This record gives sequence, structure tokens and C-alpha cells, in this order.
Amino acid sequence: MLLEKNGQVFQFPSVQRHEKNENSGKSCRQKQWYIEISAVVLMTIFIISCAGQNKNTFSLTGKTRGMKNGTILLLENAQNGEIIDSVTVEKNSFKFKNPPTTFPLQVYLCTKDHSECRAIWLENRKMTFDATSSNFQNALVSGSGTENVAQEMRRKIYAIHGPQRKIMEMEFVKSHPDNIVSAYILSVYSTTWGKEKTSELFKNFPEKLKETEYGKNISDYIRLNRNPKVGDRFVDFEMKDSTGKLRKISEFKGKLLLLEFWASGCGPCRANNPGLVRTYQKYSPFGFEIVGVSLDKNRKNWLEAVRKDRLTWLQLNDLKGFSNKAGLIYGILGIPDNFLIDKNGIIIGRNLRGEKLTEKLSELLPAADKER
Repeated sequence: MLLEKNGQVFQFPSVQRHEKNENSGKSCRQKQWYIEISAVVLMTIFIISCAGQNKNTFSLTGKTRGMKNGTILLLENAQNGEIIDSVTVEKNSFKFKNPPTTFPLQVYLCTKDHSECRAIWLENRKMTFDATSSNFQNALVSGSGTENVAQEMRRKIYAIHGPQRKIMEMEFVKSHPDNIVSAYILSVYSTTWGKEKTSELFKNFPEKLKETEYGKNISDYIRLNRNPKVGDRFVDFEMKDSTGKLRKISEFKGKLLLLEFWASGCGPCRANNPGLVRTYQKYSPFGFEIVGVSLDKNRKNWLEAVRKDRLTWLQLNDLKGFSNKAGLIYGILGIPDNFLIDKNGIIIGRNLRGEKLTEKLSELLPAADKER
């Protein structure tokens, strides 16, 4: 599993199913892996329950290596990008004291320019960060039981190669339905694992996890996902445009419509935009329209990219990233992606871009080629 943050990629494990003919040695190793993980989880529950007896005991004290005095470090909420706190590094040391509003919470500890980042699970306890013997991204973090679980998962899963990883991760979620790491994993993989498997795993979560942001995202996916295919009728939705006005794609009934999913931080999306602008200019007078759906969480970054790339068609965004309502409905696993919808509301193409898109538009709107 890859978790991207401002161009940096953080890995988290993914796994696949054991085949029936695997030898017993692998089976024993897998059982031992689950025993070890379970022990870590039980210790985590104990630590969290003890920590819950104290209020506002959070702190994160850190040591770095080779970092200039005056370097600003940010603590960012991994779910919404909000800045929780900031500190200045002096003599390769720092300390965060302002607690977030909820625990446990996954955050990014980053330099202000995001050249260095580390994903961490915070708890309401005294925590330490030690990068004196490693690079920043692989710093040793202690004091958080949830972070211990995440680290143990990474350590165990990275030792597994090939499709076997996926089933191990699914099994962890199934075996530890009360752990927020499971909720996080399922929220990331829900669209990949599909509605049926996601629903099966999610139903075992306690209410406290279902009420977290991860749980709400999973619930939204199960409720909204339709996964329309070529030949199906489009699925309508309502979302705010760049001015805050609610719009629906059904407004474009009778038009040839390209529903384009993208984001400002997506390199291939941005590289595709100049050609898409030229295509729009050529075919829009003949009944072709585009509706862009951005998976940005940051409104400023989104609108700046729209301006820079000169995207003049309708732009929609609910600022929920890959939990975007339209993305969940249409089963978006990655971007760029798009759906071409004909004048009757039928999906006639997916992921068309460049020459493939212009060829299709020339076929459907021949008048545009005759006039040029």
C-alpha cells in the first residue's frame, strides 16, 4: 500500500490469499505472525486504557540529525491536512506540547517545506521521536501503542513478497476489528477490495470505530458505490463548484459529457490538462462538455491549479480527497480517470485521453473536423 503526502510516498502493507497447496512451514510462520501482532495489540489496549486515566498528558519530544537551527516542523492531521501545532528545531531537538482534539490520531510530522515527513500515530502520552541513527522518515517513535502496532505491521508485512500480502492485511483487519489501524487500512483499501469484502469486514467493527472519520469514509463507500461500467447509465450526484454553488451533472443532459477526475498534486493529470484544453476548445462548440471532479483536499491548491492550467469548464470538489462523493460512486481507484457519457446519459468510454479521446470525439462530432 502506498500513502502519498506532498510527493513523498509512505508504505503500508498489503497482502494476498494463501493458496491451498502452500506448505505447512508458511502456515506456521503466518500463525506465529498473528500471535505476535495480537500480543502487540493487547499491549496497545492496555497502554491506551492506562493513558485514558490522565488528561492532556501528550507531548512529542524529538531529536534529529543534521537539521539546521530554526527549521520549522509541522504536525499535520493526516486526514484533513490541518496544522495541529508547529515548533522550531534548535540544536537538533524539538518538543510538541499542544495536544490534538482526539486520540489516537494519525499525523504527518513534516518540515515546513515538506522535504522531510514521517507518518505517526499519536496517543495522549509522552512520546519520543529519534532520528539520530536513521533518516527522518525511518525515525524511531516510542510511547504510542497504536504506532507500535503500525510499526509491527510494517515490519512483518515488508518481509512478505507477492500476492500473499493482501490476504494477510485482510486477515489482520478481520482479527482486530476494534483497532483503529484496522479502520485505517480498510478505509484506504475499501475501493480496491470492493463493496462485498469491505462490508463483510466493516460489520464487525464496534460503534466507536464506525464513528471515526475512517469509519465514516468506509460507510460512505458502502452506501454510495455503484461502479458503473461502459454501457450503463450515468449516476447523477450533487456537489459544490468553485463558487460554492451546488451543481449536478444531469444539468448537461443532451450533451456529450466527459466526467474528468483529477487533482492538483497529480503529475499525470496536470500533464494531460494542456491537451484537454485544446480538445475542449475544438469540440465544445459542437455539444461537448467537461465536468472536472477534483480529489484535492486543499481548496487553495485546487483553485490555483485550475487557474494555472486554464481550465474553463465546470469544476466540482467536496474537499474530501479520495473519499470524494463522486469518486466513491464511480469507484475511482486512481487518477487521472474519466467517463465519457453520451447525449442519452449512457457511459460509452472510460479513461480516454490524448489521441484515443480525440478519435472518439471525431467519430461522434464529425462536424467539428469539417469546420477546421
